[in-house]
Amino acid sequence: MIVPAPDPREVREASLDELSRLRLPLPPPQFPLVWEPGDDIELRPTAEIEARIAVLHLILARCFGMPPQAAMSWLLASHLVEMVTPPEFHFVTGAKGDHRSFVLHHDALFSLAWVLGLTKQLDPTMPADDRLVERLPHIAEGETFRQWRSRILAAPQHPADAAALLDLHYCLDWSYLEVSRAGRSLPGLVDANAIGQRRWALEWAVILRGPYHDEPPGWEEVDLST
Repeated sequence: MIVPAPDPREVREASLDELSRLRLPLPPPQFPLVWEPGDDIELRPTAEIEARIAVLHLILARCFGMPPQAAMSWLLASHLVEMVTPPEFHFVTGAKGDHRSFVLHHDALFSLAWVLGLTKQLDPTMPADDRLVERLPHIAEGETFRQWRSRILAAPQHPADAAALLDLHYCLDWSYLEVSRAGRSLPGLVDANAIGQRRWALEWAVILRGPYHDEPPGWEEVDLST
């Protein structure tokens, strides 16, 4: 569903109000808007987001001891091999890559779960919902991707709500990094890495349409440099 994007300045004002409430530093006045007036927004197809959640969940299972043969068997049975990125494939099959960076994807998965309505809140001061694991594929019991999709009731967020949360995390990412550099205390139990992962997922899931936007990036192509 493609809809007109909300006024980016009004959304930014709300994001800055939230940063002020959390007593976080505000980005400079020239900090870019995420989209421009007149742009359109949509979410990636639900099935694509579900597939990304399932792959990230499998990656985390590998991080915590799932054997590579079992992981590949599950991917094959679920017909998800083509949804795995090259770095992920190397990690699944041979544990190659930065183990810690894959563990951090827990918060990216949490963010995507919010996009699909599998968790009700994405509070920047609170860690991932402990109950979320029950709403994810039961890989250890052999539940396939298709079986999991038939079990859950995905209720995607409205694109405008997801875009507003993307803008908030764009600002939060800057603020949390500034606080970390200064050695100050953060407002809750979530650190800058977790905020960055949540932003990564939202940057991928929310598609912006307009004259200044490129085609939607692949998972590994999401740019968090600004």
